[in-house]
Amino acid sequence: MKRIEIRHVTRYGFSAQVRLGPHTLLLRPREGHDVRIAASSLRIEPTAVLTWQRDYYENVRATAMFGGATTSELLVESWLEVELYETMPLNFVVEPHALYIPFEYSAEESIALRPFLETVYADHPALDAWLAPYRAAGRRSETYAVLDRLNQHINRELQYEVREQPGVLAPSELLRSGRGSCRDMAALFVESCRRLGVAARFVSGYAHGPGTERGGASSHAWAEVYLPGAGWKGFDPTAASIVGPDHITVAVHRHPEAVPPVAGSFTGPQGGIPTLEVDVQILQLADDAPSPGTQV
Repeated sequence: MKRIEIRHVTRYGFSAQVRLGPHTLLLRPREGHDVRIAASSLRIEPTAVLTWQRDYYENVRATAMFGGATTSELLVESWLEVELYETMPLNFVVEPHALYIPFEYSAEESIALRPFLETVYADHPALDAWLAPYRAAGRRSETYAVLDRLNQHINRELQYEVREQPGVLAPSELLRSGRGSCRDMAALFVESCRRLGVAARFVSGYAHGPGTERGGASSHAWAEVYLPGAGWKGFDPTAASIVGPDHITVAVHRHPEAVPPVAGSFTGPQGGIPTLEVDVQILQLADDAPSPGTQV
């Protein structure tokens, strides 16, 4: 078991007083057999009324309502202590019929997985050229080897950059520019898998590493594919790794632009462009470390 502390601060600054509309927060990890939230706290300024729900992907969403208050700044500070139990991410078995690409999902699986098999982005010659070596490999291409090769290929051929602009680059634009953020690379992986007949979804969350201990980090994005017999398995093209005990999933979706950590609206004077500051710190805790937060 691994214990992780996550502090995620989002701060919007406005050039004048604005009225805040509803904001959606996707900050609470998805709990399961491999992840448990030990403690958590959430601070929002100005004060908001929160409504919690599970959406149709089983993500935990909070909707913050501000009651017509006006402000020149919005602060959202999330603190979490998380216990991680996934220590052997490669310990899975794929059903025999899915060992090689291409394969067919069962009728029941196909119904449930249909949204994750449908492509999001338009056809483009650059994407076709990118996928040509995988499509030409033949029927005896081992499924995991193809996925691992694709993961490594994205990491090797594309340059990672921190991109502050909202949204996700279309795969064709990412391939043209040769550089992109973690969410851009994850979107390319997801789109590539779907075009190869493998169900895939976009994941937003956190990844612990030496660089996150100091703070100044951000949330992370990667992909998951559904393998019969193994279930949903994660691949992180930014790190060229399979997802394991350093990754904490917060939200999943079929569309890469649907799960930002904080999203909402405001009304104010025309021409005002808000500033955005994000600071994420992810620490590994000792087993006897005290918990400074409170349960919410």
